[in-house]
Amino acid sequence: MTDGSVTIDIVLPVHNEGASIGATLREFHRVVMLEGGQPIRFVVCEDGSSDDTVPVLEKIATELPLTLISEPVRKSYSRAVIDGFRATTSEWVGVIDADGQCDPADMQRLAALRTEGADLVIGWRNPRSDLWIRRAMSGAFKLVYHMFFHVPVRDPSCPYLLVNRAGLEKILSGNVGILKQGFWWEFLARAVAANLQIVEMPVRHRARAAGLTQVYRPTKVPRIAVEHLFGLYRLRRELDAHR
Repeated sequence: MTDGSVTIDIVLPVHNEGASIGATLREFHRVVMLEGGQPIRFVVCEDGSSDDTVPVLEKIATELPLTLISEPVRKSYSRAVIDGFRATTSEWVGVIDADGQCDPADMQRLAALRTEGADLVIGWRNPRSDLWIRRAMSGAFKLVYHMFFHVPVRDPSCPYLLVNRAGLEKILSGNVGILKQGFWWEFLARAVAANLQIVEMPVRHRARAAGLTQVYRPTKVPRIAVEHLFGLYRLRRELDAHR
């Protein structure tokens, strides 16, 4: 059972998702709040979109419980998520991606695990619906990641989770945002270092509602890979210094 009296803030980082963001928000609002009885408030972090994302969001903000943070210049996925987190006020904060791949029906199941003593409840995409090349890149990075950090979850880059306020504040207390595009890898490493109680559960992962990924384009992958390797080293040094 979920505690339907407690509002959950749901953070969504958004960049050039004008074709899908409206349907994503309305579906979550309908399934989670109207049908499921769980109050939610969206905190949308729009990150320098060049399509019609901003006017779409401005219209939806007049219809749904939504706080919009909008920037004219791209600041990175990680910075958008961090700014969204810092704009939240609820005791429990959720995260979903804006591309429609997260099934809103799973939010009720994630929320039910709050009573199990968890500080952080994270999804495990089973199966993962991304293209094989995206899955291969994540698998390769995961091998390197585990050389730096012992994070006992199957899917440390899953963007579908709930975290409580105390746990979130511990994570955000560090020099957060070292991995500019691989935020969830960093988030989970910081969560483990802060001794948060983590529960992982399988969630449905759907095909993108529209368009292509806005982060891991083939031309960007080599640069992102190098940045992530240096970022893992910096993150490891920071966490070791605070033991």
